[in-house]
Amino acid sequence: MAAWRERLRGFAGRFRRGEASVRPNDARGGAVAASLRGLLEDPSIPADVREAMGADFRRVEQMLDRLENEELHVAVFGRVSAGKSALGNALLGRQAFTVGVLHGTTTEADAARLDEAAAAGLVLIDTPGINELGGEAREKLAFEVAEVSDLIVFVADGDLTREERDALRALASTRRPLLLVLNKADRYSDDEREGLLERLRQHTASLVRREDVVAVAALPSPRQVVDIDADGNERRRSEARPADVAALKSRLLAIAEREGKALSAINAGLFAGRLTDQVSQRIAAARREVGSGVIRQYCIAKAVAVALNPVPVADLLLAGGLDAAMVVQLGRVYGLPLTRSESGRLVAVISTQLAALMGAVWGVQLVASALKGISGGLSVVVTAAAQGALGWYATVLIGRAAEHYLVAGKSWGEHGAKRAVADVVASLDRDSILREAREEILKRLRR
Repeated sequence: MAAWRERLRGFAGRFRRGEASVRPNDARGGAVAASLRGLLEDPSIPADVREAMGADFRRVEQMLDRLENEELHVAVFGRVSAGKSALGNALLGRQAFTVGVLHGTTTEADAARLDEAAAAGLVLIDTPGINELGGEAREKLAFEVAEVSDLIVFVADGDLTREERDALRALASTRRPLLLVLNKADRYSDDEREGLLERLRQHTASLVRREDVVAVAALPSPRQVVDIDADGNERRRSEARPADVAALKSRLLAIAEREGKALSAINAGLFAGRLTDQVSQRIAAARREVGSGVIRQYCIAKAVAVALNPVPVADLLLAGGLDAAMVVQLGRVYGLPLTRSESGRLVAVISTQLAALMGAVWGVQLVASALKGISGGLSVVVTAAAQGALGWYATVLIGRAAEHYLVAGKSWGEHGAKRAVADVVASLDRDSILREAREEILKRLRR
């Protein structure tokens, strides 16, 4: 799991830093495809995690198909009634998407392949409008589609509203290339259209390249024609005008031809990288829940054993053995088995750091242990709860520190053991743990 995860993260990191160049035959596409297969086939991912994240894994399967079929998915995005569906139909040259006069005609994402771009693998995806009243679910769907698309065409029919500017910034944060399209350009005179395009370029200068702001007329208003017959009678009629989307189509085809494969690979790699992190978090959370159960079992066992053992120092040796056994079991829970000797060394490292941080606690442990020899066993009554509670607390600290070590892949991470153990100590409420431990021990002793 770690190998392909590192490949995905490395690739995604280079892209974010601008080091991943975009070339039509980028060899990284093959590496990303191999990583996606590794993610889909990884036997270490538990079945319940796969089931819970089924939609995300199906999306990875779709992305793998896209890579293998060399498709570039283009999301047509924008405000309700800006003409997204009409624009898609105009680009396709056929009625693939539903166009209506009512707000919210498009209620779910729909896709169609641009035949003219078959070699480049362009696939258009029509999305619901972002601002339909009561359409929060549709807006969420539109953003999800845009996030997993390779290229976004944002459609506006005038100067941008605040809502559109916010949406554009949110889409730009997904790192997808953006094209901004001024639709219904036939409504403006030449001077008005050029002025509006310039304002759009200025408002989106940090988000969209100047050459990627273009004007189209997906569904131009009909032309009014006057026919005069032989007798001089006039008859007015409306004549449909052809769509004017040549500039946008040319730009899309050029991008698909030059950058399509790399864009698709980049998007798939970024999505799979995020999914990998989510899978890791879910697995870690599930293991942590099981690990917490293991730690609690050993807390009880160690606290009672230490409290009831009347032999000085022997109780501390017993505690050390139980701690080592707990760490061995935690290693199995986290899928990183430890031998008994490795476990003992890990406990020694953690205990050394804890002694340096909390010498007073371990001093009390040693004094309480020594009292057993002086009091002839009376300390079982006098010191049992206190010493047992401290043993419980020490077990929690050792268990949590061992979990930190295991989650980091049997390493302490960049800051080392001292910092890791200190963070564990700082994160736990000692008074609360000691209170719980004393109550549990006294309850068991009464039995």
